[in-house]
Amino acid sequence: MRIHFKTSYQHDIRLFPDRWTLSVYGALLVLAFALPYLIGEFYLGEVTNVLIWAIAGLGLMLLTGQTGQASLGHAAFLAIGCYANTILIEQGVPFIIAFPLAGIITGFVGLLIAIPVLRLHGIYLAIATIALSVLADDIIVLTEHWSGGVSGKFPEMITIFGFEIERWSMPSRFYYLVLVVTIICTLFYRNLLRSPLGRAFAAVRDSEVSATAMGVHIARTKGKAFGLSCMITGWAGALMGYYAGTFNNETFSLVISITLLMMIVIGGLGSIHGAFFGAIVVAFLPQALSILKDNVVGSGVAIPGLETGVFGMILILFILFEPMGIYGRWLKIRTWFELFPFARKDMFRRQKSYLKTERLR
Repeated sequence: MRIHFKTSYQHDIRLFPDRWTLSVYGALLVLAFALPYLIGEFYLGEVTNVLIWAIAGLGLMLLTGQTGQASLGHAAFLAIGCYANTILIEQGVPFIIAFPLAGIITGFVGLLIAIPVLRLHGIYLAIATIALSVLADDIIVLTEHWSGGVSGKFPEMITIFGFEIERWSMPSRFYYLVLVVTIICTLFYRNLLRSPLGRAFAAVRDSEVSATAMGVHIARTKGKAFGLSCMITGWAGALMGYYAGTFNNETFSLVISITLLMMIVIGGLGSIHGAFFGAIVVAFLPQALSILKDNVVGSGVAIPGLETGVFGMILILFILFEPMGIYGRWLKIRTWFELFPFARKDMFRRQKSYLKTERLR
Protein backbone atom coordinates (compact mmCIF):
# COMPACT_ATOMS: atom_id res chain seq x y z
CA MET A 1 0.00 0.00 0.00
CA ARG A 2 1.51 3.32 -1.08
CA ILE A 3 0.78 6.45 0.94
CA HIS A 4 1.13 9.88 -0.65
CA PHE A 5 1.79 12.86 1.60
CA LYS A 6 0.71 16.26 0.34
CA THR A 7 1.87 19.61 1.67
CA SER A 8 0.97 23.20 0.91
CA TYR A 9 4.32 23.51 -0.91
CA GLN A 10 3.77 20.52 -3.17
CA HIS A 11 3.64 22.57 -6.37
CA ASP A 12 6.78 24.52 -5.40
CA ILE A 13 8.88 21.53 -4.32
CA ARG A 14 8.40 19.66 -7.60
CA LEU A 15 10.03 21.17 -10.67
CA PHE A 16 6.83 20.59 -12.66
CA PRO A 17 3.52 20.15 -10.78
CA ASP A 18 2.13 17.58 -13.24
CA ARG A 19 2.66 15.97 -16.64
CA TRP A 20 0.42 18.48 -18.37
CA THR A 21 2.62 21.37 -17.22
CA LEU A 22 5.71 19.44 -18.29
CA SER A 23 4.25 18.86 -21.75
CA VAL A 24 3.27 22.54 -22.12
CA TYR A 25 6.75 23.78 -21.27
CA GLY A 26 8.26 21.06 -23.45
CA ALA A 27 6.19 22.23 -26.41
CA LEU A 28 7.14 25.84 -25.67
CA LEU A 29 10.81 24.86 -25.64
CA VAL A 30 10.48 23.07 -28.98
CA LEU A 31 8.79 26.16 -30.43
CA ALA A 32 11.60 28.36 -29.09
CA PHE A 33 14.26 26.25 -30.80
CA ALA A 34 12.27 26.19 -34.05
CA LEU A 35 11.61 29.94 -34.04
CA PRO A 36 14.50 30.98 -36.37
CA TYR A 37 12.91 28.83 -39.10
CA LEU A 38 9.44 30.34 -38.58
CA ILE A 39 10.00 34.12 -38.45
CA GLY A 40 12.21 36.69 -40.14
CA GLU A 41 15.46 38.16 -38.87
CA PHE A 42 13.86 41.40 -37.62
CA TYR A 43 11.34 39.63 -35.39
CA LEU A 44 13.98 37.12 -34.31
CA GLY A 45 16.07 40.07 -33.11
CA GLU A 46 13.10 41.38 -31.15
CA VAL A 47 12.56 37.99 -29.51
CA THR A 48 16.26 37.91 -28.64
CA ASN A 49 15.84 41.31 -27.01
CA VAL A 50 12.89 39.95 -25.00
CA LEU A 51 15.00 37.05 -23.71
CA ILE A 52 17.85 39.37 -22.66
CA TRP A 53 15.41 41.60 -20.78
CA ALA A 54 13.89 38.49 -19.21
CA ILE A 55 17.30 37.41 -17.87
CA ALA A 56 17.80 40.88 -16.38
CA GLY A 57 14.27 40.69 -14.97
CA LEU A 58 15.03 37.34 -13.32
CA GLY A 59 18.03 38.94 -11.64
CA LEU A 60 16.03 41.83 -10.21
CA MET A 61 13.06 39.56 -9.46
CA LEU A 62 15.26 37.45 -7.20
CA LEU A 63 16.07 40.51 -5.11
CA THR A 64 12.86 42.55 -5.24
CA GLY A 65 10.14 40.01 -5.95
CA GLN A 66 11.55 37.12 -3.93
CA THR A 67 13.36 38.89 -1.07
CA GLY A 68 11.44 42.16 -0.96
CA GLN A 69 14.46 44.50 -1.36
CA ALA A 70 13.75 47.35 -3.78
CA SER A 71 16.60 48.29 -6.10
CA LEU A 72 16.86 51.17 -8.55
CA GLY A 73 20.53 50.61 -9.31
CA HIS A 74 20.66 47.36 -11.22
CA ALA A 75 21.76 49.16 -14.38
CA ALA A 76 25.14 49.50 -12.65
CA PHE A 77 25.43 45.71 -12.44
CA LEU A 78 24.38 45.37 -16.06
CA ALA A 79 27.32 47.65 -16.85
CA ILE A 80 29.73 45.69 -14.64
CA GLY A 81 28.82 42.42 -16.35
CA CYS A 82 29.07 43.97 -19.81
CA TYR A 83 32.45 45.65 -19.27
CA ALA A 84 33.90 42.71 -17.32
CA ASN A 85 33.04 40.29 -20.13
CA THR A 86 34.44 42.58 -22.84
CA ILE A 87 37.67 43.39 -20.97
CA LEU A 88 38.32 39.73 -20.18
CA ILE A 89 37.92 38.78 -23.84
CA GLU A 90 40.23 41.64 -24.86
CA GLN A 91 42.83 40.19 -22.49
CA GLY A 92 42.69 36.88 -24.35
CA VAL A 93 40.26 34.96 -22.13
CA PRO A 94 37.96 32.67 -24.19
CA PHE A 95 34.26 33.57 -24.20
CA ILE A 96 33.30 30.23 -22.65
CA ILE A 97 35.31 31.29 -19.56
CA ALA A 98 34.92 35.07 -19.72
CA PHE A 99 31.12 35.03 -19.82
CA PRO A 100 30.54 32.95 -16.64
CA LEU A 101 33.39 34.81 -14.94
CA ALA A 102 31.76 38.17 -15.75
CA GLY A 103 28.64 37.10 -13.87
CA ILE A 104 30.67 35.84 -10.92
CA ILE A 105 32.63 39.10 -10.75
CA THR A 106 29.39 41.08 -10.86
CA GLY A 107 27.92 38.92 -8.09
CA PHE A 108 31.02 39.41 -5.93
CA VAL A 109 30.87 43.19 -6.40
CA GLY A 110 27.17 43.11 -5.54
CA LEU A 111 27.91 41.10 -2.39
CA LEU A 112 30.48 43.69 -1.27
CA ILE A 113 28.04 46.54 -1.93
CA ALA A 114 25.26 44.67 -0.09
CA ILE A 115 27.18 44.70 3.21
CA PRO A 116 26.53 48.41 3.92
CA VAL A 117 23.55 49.03 1.61
CA LEU A 118 21.20 46.30 2.87
CA ARG A 119 21.23 47.74 6.37
CA LEU A 120 18.74 50.24 4.96
CA HIS A 121 15.02 49.67 4.40
CA GLY A 122 12.26 50.97 2.15
CA ILE A 123 12.79 54.31 0.44
CA TYR A 124 16.27 54.70 1.93
CA LEU A 125 17.40 51.46 0.26
CA ALA A 126 15.97 52.67 -3.06
CA ILE A 127 17.83 55.99 -2.74
CA ALA A 128 21.10 54.19 -1.95
CA THR A 129 20.74 51.97 -5.03
CA ILE A 130 20.02 55.03 -7.19
CA ALA A 131 23.42 56.33 -6.09
CA LEU A 132 24.98 53.14 -7.54
CA SER A 133 23.74 54.01 -11.04
CA VAL A 134 25.06 57.56 -10.76
CA LEU A 135 28.43 56.36 -9.48
CA ALA A 136 28.68 53.71 -12.19
CA ASP A 137 28.28 56.40 -14.86
CA ASP A 138 31.09 58.48 -13.35
CA ILE A 139 33.38 55.50 -12.81
CA ILE A 140 33.04 54.43 -16.46
CA VAL A 141 34.06 57.93 -17.60
CA LEU A 142 36.97 58.17 -15.13
CA THR A 143 38.38 54.74 -16.01
CA GLU A 144 38.68 55.55 -19.70
CA HIS A 145 41.82 53.42 -20.06
CA TRP A 146 39.78 50.28 -19.34
CA SER A 147 36.22 51.23 -20.22
CA GLY A 148 36.75 53.47 -23.24
CA GLY A 149 34.98 56.36 -21.47
CA VAL A 150 32.39 58.24 -23.48
CA SER A 151 33.74 56.73 -26.70
CA GLY A 152 32.60 53.31 -25.55
CA LYS A 153 33.62 49.84 -26.58
CA PHE A 154 32.83 47.45 -29.40
CA PRO A 155 32.56 43.82 -28.24
CA GLU A 156 34.52 41.31 -30.26
CA MET A 157 32.90 38.43 -32.11
CA ILE A 158 31.93 35.50 -29.88
CA THR A 159 33.94 32.35 -30.53
CA ILE A 160 33.05 29.07 -28.80
CA PHE A 161 35.42 26.21 -29.68
CA GLY A 162 36.02 27.77 -33.11
CA PHE A 163 32.30 28.34 -33.71
CA GLU A 164 31.72 32.04 -34.48
CA ILE A 165 28.61 33.92 -33.30
CA GLU A 166 27.80 37.48 -34.30
CA ARG A 167 24.63 39.40 -33.47
CA TRP A 168 24.16 41.21 -36.81
CA SER A 169 25.45 38.79 -39.45
CA MET A 170 24.41 35.61 -37.61
CA PRO A 171 21.18 36.49 -35.71
CA SER A 172 20.00 32.89 -35.39
CA ARG A 173 23.26 31.76 -33.76
CA PHE A 174 23.14 34.66 -31.31
CA TYR A 175 19.49 33.87 -30.59
CA TYR A 176 20.36 30.28 -29.70
CA LEU A 177 23.14 31.48 -27.39
CA VAL A 178 20.75 33.83 -25.57
CA LEU A 179 18.09 31.10 -25.44
CA VAL A 180 20.49 28.63 -23.79
CA VAL A 181 21.54 31.24 -21.20
CA THR A 182 17.86 32.03 -20.55
CA ILE A 183 17.05 28.36 -19.95
CA ILE A 184 20.02 27.96 -17.58
CA CYS A 185 19.09 31.10 -15.60
CA THR A 186 15.43 30.07 -15.41
CA LEU A 187 16.25 26.56 -14.16
CA PHE A 188 18.71 28.03 -11.66
CA TYR A 189 16.06 30.45 -10.37
CA ARG A 190 13.41 27.72 -10.18
CA ASN A 191 15.64 25.29 -8.32
CA LEU A 192 16.76 28.07 -5.97
CA LEU A 193 13.13 28.66 -4.98
CA ARG A 194 12.81 24.96 -4.09
CA SER A 195 15.86 25.07 -1.82
CA PRO A 196 16.02 26.12 1.85
CA LEU A 197 17.71 29.35 0.76
CA GLY A 198 14.76 30.17 -1.48
CA ARG A 199 12.39 29.59 1.45
CA ALA A 200 14.55 31.91 3.53
CA PHE A 201 14.26 34.60 0.84
CA ALA A 202 10.46 34.37 0.95
CA ALA A 203 10.47 34.47 4.77
CA VAL A 204 12.57 37.67 4.78
CA ARG A 205 10.24 39.21 2.19
CA ASP A 206 7.07 38.45 4.15
CA SER A 207 8.29 39.42 7.64
CA GLU A 208 11.81 39.91 8.93
CA VAL A 209 10.65 39.52 12.53
CA SER A 210 9.02 36.16 11.81
CA ALA A 211 12.02 35.05 9.74
CA THR A 212 14.36 35.85 12.63
CA ALA A 213 12.13 33.87 14.98
CA MET A 214 12.47 30.87 12.64
CA GLY A 215 16.26 31.09 12.73
CA VAL A 216 16.90 32.91 9.44
CA HIS A 217 19.99 35.14 9.50
CA ILE A 218 18.55 38.30 7.93
CA ALA A 219 21.76 40.09 6.91
CA ARG A 220 23.38 36.95 5.51
CA THR A 221 20.24 36.01 3.55
CA LYS A 222 19.91 39.51 2.08
CA GLY A 223 23.58 39.46 1.11
CA LYS A 224 23.21 36.13 -0.70
CA ALA A 225 20.11 37.40 -2.49
CA PHE A 226 21.92 40.55 -3.61
CA GLY A 227 24.96 38.60 -4.81
CA LEU A 228 22.97 36.02 -6.77
CA SER A 229 20.74 38.74 -8.21
CA CYS A 230 23.76 40.71 -9.42
CA MET A 231 25.33 37.58 -10.92
CA ILE A 232 22.31 36.92 -13.15
CA THR A 233 22.08 40.63 -13.98
CA GLY A 234 25.75 40.64 -14.99
CA TRP A 235 25.13 37.89 -17.53
CA ALA A 236 22.21 39.89 -18.94
CA GLY A 237 24.48 42.95 -19.18
CA ALA A 238 27.10 41.00 -21.14
CA LEU A 239 24.47 39.83 -23.63
CA MET A 240 22.98 43.32 -23.79
CA GLY A 241 26.37 44.69 -24.85
CA TYR A 242 26.58 42.16 -27.69
CA TYR A 243 23.01 42.94 -28.74
CA ALA A 244 23.66 46.70 -28.86
CA GLY A 245 26.91 46.27 -30.77
CA THR A 246 28.51 49.22 -28.95
CA PHE A 247 28.11 50.64 -25.46
CA ASN A 248 29.37 53.48 -23.27
CA ASN A 249 28.48 55.19 -19.99
CA GLU A 250 25.06 56.27 -21.32
CA THR A 251 23.98 52.76 -22.31
CA PHE A 252 23.29 51.63 -18.74
CA SER A 253 21.61 54.71 -17.30
CA LEU A 254 19.22 55.21 -14.41
CA VAL A 255 16.33 54.92 -16.88
CA ILE A 256 17.32 51.27 -17.45
CA SER A 257 17.10 50.61 -13.69
CA ILE A 258 13.66 52.18 -13.51
CA THR A 259 12.55 50.23 -16.58
CA LEU A 260 13.72 46.98 -14.98
CA LEU A 261 11.75 47.65 -11.81
CA MET A 262 8.68 48.67 -13.79
CA MET A 263 9.04 45.53 -15.91
CA ILE A 264 8.83 43.09 -13.01
CA VAL A 265 5.96 45.03 -11.39
CA ILE A 266 3.92 44.90 -14.59
CA GLY A 267 4.82 41.25 -15.22
CA GLY A 268 4.09 40.11 -11.68
CA LEU A 269 6.36 40.33 -8.64
CA GLY A 270 7.66 37.11 -7.15
CA SER A 271 7.17 34.87 -10.20
CA ILE A 272 9.37 33.61 -13.01
CA HIS A 273 6.53 34.14 -15.48
CA GLY A 274 6.35 37.79 -14.41
CA ALA A 275 9.90 38.42 -15.64
CA PHE A 276 9.01 37.10 -19.11
CA PHE A 277 5.64 38.86 -19.34
CA GLY A 278 7.24 42.13 -18.27
CA ALA A 279 10.07 41.65 -20.77
CA ILE A 280 7.54 41.23 -23.59
CA VAL A 281 5.88 44.52 -22.62
CA VAL A 282 9.17 46.42 -22.35
CA ALA A 283 10.57 45.05 -25.62
CA PHE A 284 7.48 45.26 -27.84
CA LEU A 285 5.64 48.31 -26.49
CA PRO A 286 8.10 50.84 -28.02
CA GLN A 287 7.69 49.13 -31.40
CA ALA A 288 3.91 49.18 -31.07
CA LEU A 289 3.95 52.87 -30.11
CA SER A 290 6.19 53.67 -33.07
CA ILE A 291 3.87 51.88 -35.51
CA LEU A 292 0.80 53.54 -33.95
CA LYS A 293 2.40 56.99 -34.11
CA ASP A 294 3.38 56.55 -37.76
CA ASN A 295 -0.17 55.55 -38.68
CA VAL A 296 -1.87 58.32 -36.69
CA VAL A 297 0.32 61.45 -36.97
CA GLY A 298 2.84 60.48 -39.67
CA SER A 299 6.29 58.96 -39.79
CA GLY A 300 8.21 62.24 -39.65
CA VAL A 301 6.58 63.61 -36.48
CA ALA A 302 8.31 63.16 -33.12
CA ILE A 303 6.36 63.16 -29.85
CA PRO A 304 8.79 63.79 -26.96
CA GLY A 305 8.10 61.76 -23.84
CA LEU A 306 5.47 59.53 -25.47
CA GLU A 307 7.14 56.24 -24.53
CA THR A 308 7.93 57.36 -20.97
CA GLY A 309 4.41 58.66 -20.44
CA VAL A 310 2.76 55.46 -21.68
CA PHE A 311 5.04 53.30 -19.54
CA GLY A 312 4.24 55.44 -16.48
CA MET A 313 0.50 55.27 -17.14
CA ILE A 314 0.63 51.47 -17.50
CA LEU A 315 2.58 51.16 -14.24
CA ILE A 316 0.07 53.35 -12.35
CA LEU A 317 -2.86 51.36 -13.71
CA PHE A 318 -1.29 48.07 -12.66
CA ILE A 319 -0.48 49.35 -9.16
CA LEU A 320 -4.06 50.58 -8.71
CA PHE A 321 -6.05 47.76 -10.29
CA GLU A 322 -3.77 44.71 -10.53
CA PRO A 323 -0.80 44.82 -8.09
CA MET A 324 0.01 41.17 -8.89
CA GLY A 325 0.76 42.07 -12.50
CA ILE A 326 -0.04 40.24 -15.71
CA TYR A 327 0.78 36.84 -14.25
CA GLY A 328 -1.42 37.55 -11.23
CA ARG A 329 -4.33 38.38 -13.51
CA TRP A 330 -3.76 35.16 -15.45
CA LEU A 331 -3.82 33.16 -12.18
CA LYS A 332 -7.12 34.77 -11.22
CA ILE A 333 -8.66 34.00 -14.61
CA ARG A 334 -7.45 30.40 -14.47
CA THR A 335 -8.74 29.96 -10.91
CA TRP A 336 -12.11 31.42 -11.90
CA PHE A 337 -12.50 28.85 -14.70
CA GLU A 338 -11.35 26.01 -12.43
CA LEU A 339 -13.96 26.92 -9.80
CA PHE A 340 -16.76 27.74 -12.24
CA PRO A 341 -19.70 27.86 -11.46
CA PHE A 342 -18.74 28.19 -7.78
CA ALA A 343 -16.47 31.23 -8.24
CA ARG A 344 -17.62 34.41 -6.51
CA LYS A 345 -17.06 38.08 -7.25
CA ASP A 346 -15.26 38.87 -3.97
CA MET A 347 -12.98 35.84 -4.14
CA PHE A 348 -9.93 37.96 -4.98
CA ARG A 349 -10.72 41.00 -2.84
CA ARG A 350 -7.49 42.65 -1.71
CA GLN A 351 -6.66 42.41 1.99
CA LYS A 352 -6.06 45.84 3.53
CA SER A 353 -5.12 44.76 7.06
CA TYR A 354 -1.59 43.86 8.12
CA LEU A 355 -0.03 41.59 10.69
CA LYS A 356 1.54 43.14 13.74
CA THR A 357 4.90 41.65 12.81
CA GLU A 358 4.76 43.41 9.44
CA ARG A 359 4.25 46.78 11.15
CA LEU A 360 7.33 46.16 13.28
CA ARG A 361 9.74 45.63 10.37
